[in-house]
Amino acid sequence: MVSSTEAEIRLIGLQGIPEVKPGDHLAPLIAAAAEHCGLAWADGDILVVTQKIVSKSEGRLVCLRDVEPSGFARRLAAQRRADARFIEVVLRESHRIVRMDERVIITETPHGLICANAGVDRSNIADDDCVSLLPENPDASARRLRDDLRQHSGVEVGLIIADTFGRPWREGLTNVAIGLAGLAPLTDFRHRRDDHDRPLMTTVLATADELAGAAGLIMRKTMRIPAVIVRGFPFDAGECGMRELLRARERDLFHY
Repeated sequence: MVSSTEAEIRLIGLQGIPEVKPGDHLAPLIAAAAEHCGLAWADGDILVVTQKIVSKSEGRLVCLRDVEPSGFARRLAAQRRADARFIEVVLRESHRIVRMDERVIITETPHGLICANAGVDRSNIADDDCVSLLPENPDASARRLRDDLRQHSGVEVGLIIADTFGRPWREGLTNVAIGLAGLAPLTDFRHRRDDHDRPLMTTVLATADELAGAAGLIMRKTMRIPAVIVRGFPFDAGECGMRELLRARERDLFHY
């Protein structure tokens, strides 16, 4: 556990990261942006990066001009007045369809994530006819970037890959953690005591999601800040990855 004597955390957006292309190495780009901002890394820093720059660097892009839609994709597209090629990519990236209506297809990805359109996204892609996919293994991507930063800059950071998800029963989108390295995704307060000495029986905080959401306040969608350093947050080290954030089917009262 990293200790902190101040009830304060800082969110530092790294500006100046160029457009990421397939094959780019993110660690030197991020290190250069930190240096350009006059920022020295500190022990206990957490780096939150967008899924989009990770996917771009790993070449997780699909040109819709090269996609031949299936009959099923064409039928879904006709019902929604949508691009059948886009829907075909969504279906290819899905383990199963959870729910759908005329606006959106909610799917479960091979990673176990339940999200709109299997995470397939058109935003912030230079080519209007291309879409990005989620990393094949977000935890492995997080570990590689963490290790590359250690090798390139000599820093040991917690690493979160964040993506923007909707939420059941609530309007609006928020960042969540889809890949992790170096920090525990959950903070378990069960059997500790509250301020009135009552035992906490069910409180397990989704720390990684809270950090991703906080970083999203700086990243936004139009600010061109795809990396944020969170400084001053005491966290538990860990290597279990994001799967601990996924509720088991037998415990999920709302699983479809």
